[in-house]
Amino acid sequence: MKAYYLDNEQQVSTTDLDRIGVLNWKLNPEDYEEDLKKIEQERNYGHRSIVNLSESTLPNFNEMMKKFFEEHLHEFEEIRFILDGEGYFDVREKDDKWIRIELVKGDLIVLPAGMYHRFTLTDTKYAKAMRLFVNTQKEPIWTPVNRGENSDSLECRKEYLKTQSVN
Repeated sequence: MKAYYLDNEQQVSTTDLDRIGVLNWKLNPEDYEEDLKKIEQERNYGHRSIVNLSESTLPNFNEMMKKFFEEHLHEFEEIRFILDGEGYFDVREKDDKWIRIELVKGDLIVLPAGMYHRFTLTDTKYAKAMRLFVNTQKEPIWTPVNRGENSDSLECRKEYLKTQSVN
């Protein structure tokens, strides 16, 4: 995994990502089950699903990619484990600058609830990812809230901003 500011390509360290609430691990994509179960238990994750993002596997591929690239947040953590392929998460840091995080096979990332972000594929236009969801959700919910007046008033956004005011 590598991360950098989009405006000037200055590298961003994992320590800097930790400060804004972005967590990450590198797992063996061929033998990850034991390590992943430990993370799931520690972080209270309970649901999993696999998504294949490619022109041949995803109906309305171009439309979905545009949707994923719209700036949004979620009321719960967004957790992705890249099983194959590659993609980018762009996340907003506290000064509203974009940080691009490049994910490749074996990368596991957690974006905090309330953080603005977007997703896109690399030029390969392919990623196979495991989506994980927190146990407090009765069922897996992945509802994006696009950035706008209503998104800033959500409790998850307010809570996220509180964590950033101390950093």
